[in-house]
Amino acid sequence: MNWHAVKAIYMFEIHRAVRTVGQSIISPVLSTSLYFVVFGAAIGSRIQEIDGISYAAFIIPGLIMLQLLTQSISNAAFGIYFPRFAGTIYEVLSAPVSAAEIVLGYVGAAATKSILLGLIILATATFFVDFEIAHPVWMILFLVLTGFTFALFGFIIGIWADGFEQLQLVPLLIVTPLTFLGGSFYSIDMLPPFWRDVSLLNPVVYLVSGFRWAFYESSDVSILVSLSMTLAFMAVAIVTIWWIFKTGWRVKP
Repeated sequence: MNWHAVKAIYMFEIHRAVRTVGQSIISPVLSTSLYFVVFGAAIGSRIQEIDGISYAAFIIPGLIMLQLLTQSISNAAFGIYFPRFAGTIYEVLSAPVSAAEIVLGYVGAAATKSILLGLIILATATFFVDFEIAHPVWMILFLVLTGFTFALFGFIIGIWADGFEQLQLVPLLIVTPLTFLGGSFYSIDMLPPFWRDVSLLNPVVYLVSGFRWAFYESSDVSILVSLSMTLAFMAVAIVTIWWIFKTGWRVKP
């Protein structure tokens, strides 16, 4: 493993995030704070508790997951798309750097930025509501696994996209709606049986459920099922990226 190459790609992407700290960090934190005000205060005053948890505290894992998913995808997608757009990706491909090292550099940087953002939002939540984390290790595990999994997914989108509009297509029209419908602001047990069964087809349900269990030991599905689904999604993303570099699809002219 050429760690110097991995570090070079990784640090370049991290420095890009530092140069755009307003867009990368401040904007998501401010938007999440508005969610706390609107959902936590306004709606929370009408919904007292869910599964014995105050509504303001109940939505914390969902809000973190919302930003984690969208930022992981966006950071990784833009990180690999821009070199393709500028043509500098061919310099990287012609260098003595393997596909695994390229992916590790770009995906590692995107995941790091999104995980850091998740932790900042978690710290921000302490200003709005009192809560405790029942299983900090499981919380960090889900945070890291989700960050890397969706950064891999974003890497695939960055390879697939033909323009800047397509980079935002999947996060805005697919991931965000799935997150809102994935139990981020409610428990799917509150739904009628038919719609609860339909919700189980939403992969985000398992991510939010496992993450919430790490906080409050309350979940819509088993923690082992949530972990298995997360690992399965990561495996699919890894295999897809392996196929992309093996065939050169949208990477090599």
